[in-house]
Amino acid sequence: MTVKTHLKLVILYLLILACFTHRCKSLCRFSSSENLRDGEIKGMFVFGSSLVDNGNNNFLDTKAKADYLPYGIDFPNGSSGRFTNGKNVVDLLGEQLKLPSLIPPFMDPATKGSRIVEGVNHASGSAGILDDTGSVAGNATSMNQQIKNFEEVTLPDLEAQLGCKSSESLPNYIFVIGIGGNDYVFNYFLRKTFLIVGLERFTSYLISSLSKQLENLYNLGARKFVLTTIYPIGSSPMVNLNQPNCGPCSQALNVAAAVYNIHLKSLVEDIKPRMPGSNFVVVNTYDIVKDIIDNPASKGFSDTTNACCEVKSAEQGGTGVSCERGGQVCAGRNSHVYLDGLHPSEAVNIQIATKAYASNLESEVYPINVKQLAEL
Repeated sequence: MTVKTHLKLVILYLLILACFTHRCKSLCRFSSSENLRDGEIKGMFVFGSSLVDNGNNNFLDTKAKADYLPYGIDFPNGSSGRFTNGKNVVDLLGEQLKLPSLIPPFMDPATKGSRIVEGVNHASGSAGILDDTGSVAGNATSMNQQIKNFEEVTLPDLEAQLGCKSSESLPNYIFVIGIGGNDYVFNYFLRKTFLIVGLERFTSYLISSLSKQLENLYNLGARKFVLTTIYPIGSSPMVNLNQPNCGPCSQALNVAAAVYNIHLKSLVEDIKPRMPGSNFVVVNTYDIVKDIIDNPASKGFSDTTNACCEVKSAEQGGTGVSCERGGQVCAGRNSHVYLDGLHPSEAVNIQIATKAYASNLESEVYPINVKQLAEL
């Protein structure tokens, strides 16, 4: 063997050793934007509550479940644990982004290995930004625990699947965070926290907590964020079912949502300097849903106040929120704003997802839309 040949073998050996020691970047199938077409996102990681939960609560000991009819009555796979009659916002955003499959729920034992490459849904019905918010319905995975599960379980599995560090792959994923409403409905108001803590102070604490959670995700590698505002929860059927003819109740909930939404928009402006390279979309679900409620006919809706399914009030032994198991359900689901006492119908979710993806109105998306976010 010549000295020249020997030298080449030594160099090749060193290159191979360096590749395995440092997880050579070429092994990462999605390590840079060069590997993706313009506007192509590898997948989504989802955090939040029932509006974006797609089945995690099926595996938890909680009253907040949607694994029975009429939930999922219009969903291809039936009652999957989505809190709507068909697809939720995350499913529909995934379609807009042309993702190859639905995002699997974290709690499903089958969500591992190759199944997680397009993302994982960590959201949990009744969960909140605050750890104790979901306890009113039983067990719920709080936002902090969702992030911990992502860090300790999902990320190591993803790194093994892609063959590279998460810091290289995560910029090609969108992080959807849909949370906050439960912290008011089932915490601030239900527990009468409002008697000792003012709305501004409580909201500031919520936003401060959310800020830390977003920074935690950023430090793990997240760069593209989609945040949803709280929709007009005071206008939902739950309020009238549990507190008939209580105008102030409805108004208080909507004011709380509006205050939170203002703070959320400010958070995005404040947090970017602390998170270099990050980009955000705030989807104003409040205005999108309120516009449907105020102008239903122009959007194809006819019922803006009643639940489409059978819901029992607290006085009747129910919650004012959940559909009765096997109960009656209306035929015109596409014309109803609400499926149950709190959650929108698939028809509303379609409106939200479509506007989130492509709207150019600052009143609906801020400062950019999801399509533009995907292309960054």
